[in-house]
Amino acid sequence: MGHVIVVDLGFGDAGKGTVVDHLCRASPVAAVVRFNGGAQAAHNVVTDDGRHHTFAQFGSGTFTPGVRTHLSRFMLVDPLALAAEAGHLRSLGVADALDRLTVDRDALLTTPYHRAANRARERARGAARHGSCGMGIGETASYALTHGDAPRAGDCLSPARLRRRLTALHDWYRETFPSGEDVPDVDACADAFTAFAERVRIVGGGHLHGLLRSGDVVFEGAQGVLLDEWHGFHPYTTWSTTTFANAETLLAEAGASAARLGVLRTYTTRHGPGPFVTEDAALTAALPDPHNGAGPWQGAFRAGHLDAVALRYALDVTGGVDGLAVTHLDVAGARPDLRVCQAYATPAGPVDRLPAGDGDLDRQAALTRRLLTARPVYAPLGRRPVETIENALGAPVVLTSHGPAASAKRATGQPLSRNPGTLRRTA
Repeated sequence: MGHVIVVDLGFGDAGKGTVVDHLCRASPVAAVVRFNGGAQAAHNVVTDDGRHHTFAQFGSGTFTPGVRTHLSRFMLVDPLALAAEAGHLRSLGVADALDRLTVDRDALLTTPYHRAANRARERARGAARHGSCGMGIGETASYALTHGDAPRAGDCLSPARLRRRLTALHDWYRETFPSGEDVPDVDACADAFTAFAERVRIVGGGHLHGLLRSGDVVFEGAQGVLLDEWHGFHPYTTWSTTTFANAETLLAEAGASAARLGVLRTYTTRHGPGPFVTEDAALTAALPDPHNGAGPWQGAFRAGHLDAVALRYALDVTGGVDGLAVTHLDVAGARPDLRVCQAYATPAGPVDRLPAGDGDLDRQAALTRRLLTARPVYAPLGRRPVETIENALGAPVVLTSHGPAASAKRATGQPLSRNPGTLRRTA
């Protein structure tokens, strides 16, 4: 199979977890590497015997014995959430998840102080909320940009340094949000994080190089390209690079490469506020998601028709893919009324491709305003949705999914391999 990078081309929730689970079952895989986001990820995997787990920090191949998880330096690691996730996996019969885990020492730590700050800031936005997950991801990233002593995984191996950095963070939170929610004291937090370091292997950057030499590795992205910190529709985005860029940086450092696999549903979904040109209230009502619903922080889970314009934009800003994985084909089979948006009607005229910029946030905000006035121009998705998607996006579908379990996945026969001719643009 070779190394593979799995990225969601939409707003997230397209089925990255179930695709990664399939890849790890279909051929031998040494490890799953997480390369962006943190504990806010929610990658749902359902096994053929009915077990369900929402993977947040562990790789979605963890149900397969022997597959390791490596949290790279681009991850925002939440030790408390990780312990809870390991507990749920243990209840499902996966007792050794922590034994198969390694964490890069340079990975930033997400703490209760980041989480409380995140929620305080989002509450203050009132009706202008961005749709945060409330897990402290944005605060972890933004604090590190302005504080050189932001706590990292390697600090958990040095209790004195860890306490100093947690104290500075705790004091910053209290000064910035004096009426914010109560948080654990520094000693309690430090003790928990020290216990985390005693239980998992914290490693240097060279560890990943060894993993890449030991066998095939799947790089599992979080969220979706349309939420990217620089290329998403600002300000309804994440503080994370959701493209292939982080994974390709890690691969390049090791002198390796990987095939790019883009994941999409046969219809579009979005969790929380922000522009959504093809949103359809009737589809939202008719297609509830068993693992996604309205939440107090993200807001409502919304559904709409397939948006080829937005997906072309995702392909443009990432530099293209070597293959596509299309999920929820069972829904397309049961819903002949599903459509595909091939263009937008806008005050300036029809648009079938959005301009791919260079990460200027003012420009991205202007694009968001344009999308709020755009209207979809539809064509039927048709009886051959895979063919329709290939024609609309100009990329081969290499994997199809007709249900949540691994047994519902099918390889199309088109090979997934790195195409040297694919544009490798830094995103």
